[in-house]
Amino acid sequence: MKRLLVVALSALLLAPIASWAYDLDTFLSQLNVTAKADMGGFSAKISTQFNVPIPKVQAVIQTVEQPADAFMVFQLGQMAQKTPDRVLTVYKPNKKKGWGAIAKELGIKPGSAEFHALKAGNLSLTGQPAGSAGDDSPGKGKGHGKGHGKGHGRGQDM
Repeated sequence: MKRLLVVALSALLLAPIASWAYDLDTFLSQLNVTAKADMGGFSAKISTQFNVPIPKVQAVIQTVEQPADAFMVFQLGQMAQKTPDRVLTVYKPNKKKGWGAIAKELGIKPGSAEFHALKAGNLSLTGQPAGSAGDDSPGKGKGHGKGHGKGHGRGQDM
């Protein structure tokens, strides 16, 4: 009886941790299924959404383990304002640690809107250019990040 209680309590305590990981994993799994069904369409959507030539998209797809990993290379590059090549440089030695660790290594701060969107799997492959109508992806758009920099909102005579 005590053993069952300990297992149940452990499951309750770990559930929030598992839920955010599950959401990103679910998104990536579904993206892989979609990509494998139509690699040409997948490449074209990434190309348009992230304003990258299709040959560059295809080169990244051939470099990573899964098509969804290619999407994440471009998504994190956009979030962190880094080139896909820089993201790949961080991805290769850190891919076993997960996308959260890669995001941190690229300078995406835990607690930021971008990091929360990543962990929640609140990402999308729309095939629309970033900033176009209907694009609600996290980023540095109008109003984002204002007042959270060094010295903003703090008294000068501290």
